[in-house]
Amino acid sequence: MQKMVVTQRDCPARRVPSGDPTVIPAGQFITINQALGGNYTVTFQGNMLRIDGTDADAIGQEAEVLNFTDDGSGQINEQQVWQALDSVYDPEIPISLVSLGLIYKVDVNQTEKRVTIDMTLTAPGCGMGPVLVSDVKYRVAKVPNVAAVHVELVFDPPWSREMMSEEAQLEAGLFF
Repeated sequence: MQKMVVTQRDCPARRVPSGDPTVIPAGQFITINQALGGNYTVTFQGNMLRIDGTDADAIGQEAEVLNFTDDGSGQINEQQVWQALDSVYDPEIPISLVSLGLIYKVDVNQTEKRVTIDMTLTAPGCGMGPVLVSDVKYRVAKVPNVAAVHVELVFDPPWSREMMSEEAQLEAGLFF
């Protein structure tokens, strides 16, 4: 699916595979290489970048909308954190990280307005690990009252397909 488009506005993006944030200025030609899991992999000035689906309108695509209501308490709603996590998809298997069983722990510190997440990867050497960490930080930061997101990659216990939800196993063709 290669498609050339022009950015409609400044567009936040993350470098592949490092996950480092960058911005593609408005009015720039980019090539959309892939659209999976609500995100876009693009090429801009020879660099491979990932654009979050919530910013898809910047490249002329339909933006994914994450609606989180702030109840006015000043508190982080842990259920909304889990909703944000469930909206992050593995770039190679378009299944959410939550359904894949990659999120091991979520800790919400209301005093510091900080969310700490322990997650793993399907394989320790996964080259997309930094991008996935960046995706998680980007999406969880959209939850009201979150001031900081820290993601710790852990590999104990090692991930196995048994950690996937039954729905994810069915979708991936692993459940018989």
